[in-house]
Amino acid sequence: MNWVKTLNQAIDYIEDHLLDDITITQIADHVYIGGAHLQRGFSALAGLTIGEYIRNRRLSLAGLELTRGDVRVIDIAVKYGYETAESFSKAFRRFHGISPSKAKQDCKNLKSYSRLTVKIIMEGGSVMEYRIEQREAFEVVVKMKTIEVEEGNSTQIPAFWDEYLAANLPKPTLGICGEVAADTNTFRYGIGDFKKKGQEVLEGFEILQVPQGTWAVFTSKVGVEHVQAMWNRIYSEWLPQAQYTLLPSYDFEYYRNINGSATDDTGKMTGDLVCEIWLPVEKKEFS
Repeated sequence: MNWVKTLNQAIDYIEDHLLDDITITQIADHVYIGGAHLQRGFSALAGLTIGEYIRNRRLSLAGLELTRGDVRVIDIAVKYGYETAESFSKAFRRFHGISPSKAKQDCKNLKSYSRLTVKIIMEGGSVMEYRIEQREAFEVVVKMKTIEVEEGNSTQIPAFWDEYLAANLPKPTLGICGEVAADTNTFRYGIGDFKKKGQEVLEGFEILQVPQGTWAVFTSKVGVEHVQAMWNRIYSEWLPQAQYTLLPSYDFEYYRNINGSATDDTGKMTGDLVCEIWLPVEKKEFS
């Protein structure tokens, strides 16, 4: 997989289906990559989510159409995916700063959002340490929640962690992310630990089977800003030149204490902790 080529093919597909009700999985299936990886990689390089990109492009084109003849606002609203003129007007005003009716009279203040093209520009070199590990199949015991792709990483997953830690539940060491569900914009995310032999599964928890495979492992400092920065570096620095390609399977963050246990007595991740990001990969084949 050529990462830059894959992202540009995804953008081509989006542009060809801007007027359709497309999902992350449809886009991801078209370019043969997992939806979670596609969303993270797109956000890391473009600075916005796929949904935000689609909305910006639609509203930009809708603005142009409103200036080209005698068209009704409701017709443009429906064409670009809005059920009512009111919801379209609200989104249009947020994007352009003026109402659709005003745009029909005066197009000078309309904003334009052009099609993206992904390019990687190599500048200064920096060290990015990682390791490749082979791991047998294993099980994890986790509390699961359905997360929306658009807001998951920024709001819903942190809120889930806060909820978990405040509930006096078993100490967590893992945050594990499943794939985007078919024809949806959601995925399942779990918080918990590796399953121990003979362990009883508490109510509200479930066992996930993680298949054997090859993993790329990256180490980060603990903290939302540090972990998110590492995710961004993986997609923007490592993946474009890596000899590995990502696989559509579980990936996870493993929080471990370099001196022993992963969390303190209150369940909070403090002390000499590191976060390891584990991504399922396979070696690229070169002809």
